[in-house]
Amino acid sequence: MQRRSILQSLAAAALTSLNLPLLAKPALTVVEVWKDPSCGCCKDWIAHMQSSGFAVKVHDTGNTAARARLGLPQKLGSCHTALVGGYVVEGHVPARDVLRLLQERPRALGLAVPGMPVGSPGMDGPAYGGRKDAYDVLLVQVDGNTRIFSRH
Repeated sequence: MQRRSILQSLAAAALTSLNLPLLAKPALTVVEVWKDPSCGCCKDWIAHMQSSGFAVKVHDTGNTAARARLGLPQKLGSCHTALVGGYVVEGHVPARDVLRLLQERPRALGLAVPGMPVGSPGMDGPAYGGRKDAYDVLLVQVDGNTRIFSRH
């Protein structure tokens, strides 16, 4: 019995010394967001992303300069601009579409939901009375052209 205890202790010590990454919690994907400091729907979209497993870094400086710097056409603009995994995410894009983008990794600038459609994440609180307008999430190509990525 003592030999078994010694072997178990040695095995435990060996595993501990390896610092196996499998035992560690995976790092959250970071979403960097530029928004107006007083925008409530942006805060709600950020909460949606956090509840979907993203870590969020917020810049309360507005998003116009960030959108221009990241190369997103103004006509696709919304109230917040984000950067995740090297992709631009403009507006109220659902987290599941961001996850799909990161999984598929298309050659593109990113995703956009122009405007602020009611029923999209962040625009879906009690103030909207359960209203859900149809909207498209656009895949923004590197040249600025778009195609439909998903429909909601």
